[in-house]
Amino acid sequence: MRIENSFIPVEGVGETTERRLWERGVHTWDEFDPAVDVAGVGSTTADRIESFIAEARTRLDDGDAAYFDRRFPSGERWRLYEDFREGTCFFDIETTGLDEHRDRVTTVSFHQDGETTTLVAGDDLTAARLRKRFREADLLATFNGARFDVPFLETSFGIEVDTPHLDLMYPCKRIGLSGGLKPIEKQLGIDRDRPDISGRDAVRLWHQYERGDEDALDTLVSYNREDTENLRTLADTVCESLHRDVFSPAVGE
Repeated sequence: MRIENSFIPVEGVGETTERRLWERGVHTWDEFDPAVDVAGVGSTTADRIESFIAEARTRLDDGDAAYFDRRFPSGERWRLYEDFREGTCFFDIETTGLDEHRDRVTTVSFHQDGETTTLVAGDDLTAARLRKRFREADLLATFNGARFDVPFLETSFGIEVDTPHLDLMYPCKRIGLSGGLKPIEKQLGIDRDRPDISGRDAVRLWHQYERGDEDALDTLVSYNREDTENLRTLADTVCESLHRDVFSPAVGE
């Protein structure tokens, strides 16, 4: 599902009215006609829809993901993914614990446009490099990043992460997938090349590295990178499932 299929950002258009538009054949912005008789779309709402479409087309042409991030309800942010998929930066962090005020970030992996990069504490993990990564992305994608990864980085490095953010934990819940990332991957059949390691293992590996074990760092980085790369598969799978649930029934796909 693409942004161009969406009317829900318009004031006065909720899920029911949007579905009625789709069912009447108004599947995209180009197909909207204020003369079409749709329950819930009076002249005022029709004017608002036309105004939104006019601005949204320009914003989409400009690649302004932040505009749509502001306009869409938070629960519908997944609709940005298809349009901004190639500019999406998937990222995941490893830490020495769960307390952002006491513990440290050890590695941060980014996966974007088919390439994965990992920053390591004490080497190249700096506030400047984090800012650059986030600034260059159209959209961020994480799992539980809104509650963990983002605030941890902001506190630890004194940065502000304001790039539009799709936390995949919430669309997963919407389609009945709950629990952590690894159990959800298993439910969806997303494979891993490496045996799973726990958060406790990740802390242990970092401390081994600090004592001079370079192989421990290699294992930790490999684990962190696989988490990040699998997020793209998860995003593709979950957003496609939501497309089938939300859009396909209304348009007869």
